[in-house]
Amino acid sequence: MPRLLYIATHGPDDPTKACMPIHLAVNGAAEAGIDVEINLAGDAAVLIQDHYIATLMPLGFPPLSELMAKAQAKGIPIHV
Repeated sequence: MPRLLYIATHGPDDPTKACMPIHLAVNGAAEAGIDVEINLAGDAAVLIQDHYIATLMPLGFPPLSELMAKAQAKGIPIHV
C-alpha cells in the first residue's frame, strides 16, 4: 500500500496554509486509501492545541476542528 507523510510548517498566522496539508491528508490521501501520517513542524506545532483547533478557519478548506475530527476518526497519526 502507498504511504505518504504530510509535513505542515505554517502556523495560525496563515490559517489556509496551516490547514492545507491536513486537508490533503484527510480529504485526499486517506479517502483514496493511501496510508497517511501528518507531521506538525515548526510554527505548525501549536495546531495541536485545543484553542487553535477550535478557532482556526482557513479559506476554501473545512475548519481545523473538522479536519482534526476526521483525522482522529480515520486513525491518522499526527506527530509534533
